Amino acid sequence: MRRVNSDERINLLRGVWLFERCTRKELAALARMATPLSVEQGRVLAREGTVGEEFIVVVEGVASATIRSEELAQIGPGSFFGELALLDGGPRTATVRAQTPMLVLVLSRSDFDSLVDQAIPSVGRRMLITLAERLRDVDARVASAG
Repeated sequence: MRRVNSDERINLLRGVWLFERCTRKELAALARMATPLSVEQGRVLAREGTVGEEFIVVVEGVASATIRSEELAQIGPGSFFGELALLDGGPRTATVRAQTPMLVLVLSRSDFDSLVDQAIPSVGRRMLITLAERLRDVDARVASAG
């Protein structure tokens, strides 16, 4: 398995909308918790309707996302999924299957919770601000469309 260095991990996490307000120090802490994983072609990384316990960032390779067997998107390098699982551990909204061999970074919900609860609580605050901004944006779009 190719090694994913600290700077590459930080840059990948910086591209995640949920972490866009995080400082380099906070991103570095998240990056240290992210585990590189080699994935074989055909492996299911997330199954629609099952409980989500991890967040995944694609380093190399391609996966497909489907809902009720209908393809929604291709997920490639720099893309991510499972961000809502970090927050609520709710059911997956799509199935994600590796279309090629892949290298991914995996951040478990339990590791993330311990980081936010104990080590660097500012990460949680920054994420809440980002979520609030996105909700306000959606509210504004709905209001202008109606």
